[in-house]
Amino acid sequence: MLFGCAGPQHAVREPGASPKATTVAPAPTAATRPAPAPVARAPVDPEKLLNGEDDSTGRRVLQRERARWVAAEWHELPGWGQDRALEWWPALLRGCEKPMPGWTGVCAQARAFRPGADREATAWLMRMLQPYRVESPDGQREGLVTGYYEPELDARRQAQGEFRVPLLAPPQDLAQRKPYDTRQQIESNPALARLSLAWVQDPLDALVMQIQGSGRLRVTERDGSSRWVRLSFAGHNEQPYRSMGQWLIAQGELRPTEASWPGIKDWGRRNPQRLKEAMWANPRYVFFREEPLPDLTVGPRGGQGVPLTPGRSIAVDKASIPYGTPVWLDTTEPLSTTPLRRLVMAQDTGAAIVGAVRADYFWGWGELAEAQAGRMKQPLRLWVLWPREAGAMAGAGAAGTAGTVIDR
Repeated sequence: MLFGCAGPQHAVREPGASPKATTVAPAPTAATRPAPAPVARAPVDPEKLLNGEDDSTGRRVLQRERARWVAAEWHELPGWGQDRALEWWPALLRGCEKPMPGWTGVCAQARAFRPGADREATAWLMRMLQPYRVESPDGQREGLVTGYYEPELDARRQAQGEFRVPLLAPPQDLAQRKPYDTRQQIESNPALARLSLAWVQDPLDALVMQIQGSGRLRVTERDGSSRWVRLSFAGHNEQPYRSMGQWLIAQGELRPTEASWPGIKDWGRRNPQRLKEAMWANPRYVFFREEPLPDLTVGPRGGQGVPLTPGRSIAVDKASIPYGTPVWLDTTEPLSTTPLRRLVMAQDTGAAIVGAVRADYFWGWGELAEAQAGRMKQPLRLWVLWPREAGAMAGAGAAGTAGTVIDR
């Protein structure tokens, strides 16, 4: 579930450095036996591995703050070699716009390489990278994936007719007052209307924009012309985030199975007299900045500071997986058992995205993306792909140096 639902929520992104990774030897098999020294791995033959042959010679474990990575073999990745790797390649190049330490050489080669087929791209990855299975510190291999998207709304540059809900720029004193006023105080203060960037019709749509962290507006200007703009996260009031869906469940207004976003919007239509009360139960309020949107095919910037790619970018816990890391994702389509196994890039984060095997899958924008994101709450397994030449420590200190944390 997403946004105001009872499920995981997307939250406001803030800068932070990733934890430092360390290399540890495999655990001893008996109390009196010392841990064996790491075994040198034989050169990888991608063609053999694509045909299912195993070149296993030993495993390493890389320890991170909220996860451990266990060296894996390519054939252990479910569905490996069956993905459209060329479709994923632009997301890799986006991530390489801000490479981590240890990735400079790989990214340079990626920019120079021009794969002509999925198999070529896959073989290149297998030569350059080593897969690691992602586990929790206590060895749990399965987790959860949810979905998110970029809302698209009609808006007006000035309040008129049904367009009476403002989307605000940050107040000048936002940085000096921590915490700032609550949602109720902000929405009850008419003087703040001077900060409005645009006006939308539905207060729940405004809440969605704040939870997702950005959105596209088709704005009608004062002269009657219209254009697309993007509103991106510019700060929040430092108040705690509270789920509207959880509040409605606690109030006995919705059952847990009903606390999806469509269920919440339906409740709002049936209970307009209580809508403010429900929204004000969440004191967090998000402010925006306006950006031009000349190319409608380019996604919003995620926590890594690069544009997100629909179906190929995920939000992760930076204490488990650094920004810019290629990830093999094994899950299912929303509300189904149809496998969804593909290459993605860790390029974003969210306040509810916490833990080792935890991800938020970026569906893009538009009605289909909204529907898929709202339904997605599936079991998950993850494998990270890490440069063979980088070593265990590379990228540990600069994995998350850009971006902010969003209310998902």
